[in-house]
Amino acid sequence: LTTMNFLEHYEPLLKAFWYIALPVSIFFLLQTISTFIGLSGSETDADTDGGDGDMPFELFTLRNLINFLLGFSWTGISFYQSIENKTILIGISVLVGLLFVGVFFFLIKQILKLSEDNSFKIENTINKTAEVYLTIPEAKSGKGKIQISVNGSFHELEAITTSPEKLASGSTVKVVAVEHNLVIVEKI
Repeated sequence: LTTMNFLEHYEPLLKAFWYIALPVSIFFLLQTISTFIGLSGSETDADTDGGDGDMPFELFTLRNLINFLLGFSWTGISFYQSIENKTILIGISVLVGLLFVGVFFFLIKQILKLSEDNSFKIENTINKTAEVYLTIPEAKSGKGKIQISVNGSFHELEAITTSPEKLASGSTVKVVAVEHNLVIVEKI
């Protein structure tokens, strides 16, 4: 009760900014701590975008509301004395609140990029082109090697062909199948 007494002598708009800022800041702090120690689990906010599966996160979530109110309220408090026109102050506060949400979207997008699975799976080579590194003998005569790029990194893999002719080093081939960590290729 005594901590809120300092608000008694403030003007109504400044009181409103403080009444928004204090609980939102505490909630944001608790939410951030729980996220970093792993207690937050998955996002539990309501899905309100109509089922659009292209967005990695939703626009109307509790987290975005908190980010907006955080930017809005603290901007209002910070510039209350320096901006005389209160309509302009509220407008700037809204813009900063929206900026906070935008920055959050950007950060989440960057974090999601970090969580992509770029591990190599030999199955991802099917239908990709490659270059013969070591000559591949004709069908059922032995193995050669190819160099292939998958997910931005080069791999050297053992390869065989079903072709009746050998595939010389430097030829371009297409992977048509995979069997037991061995790629089957044909000349393009």
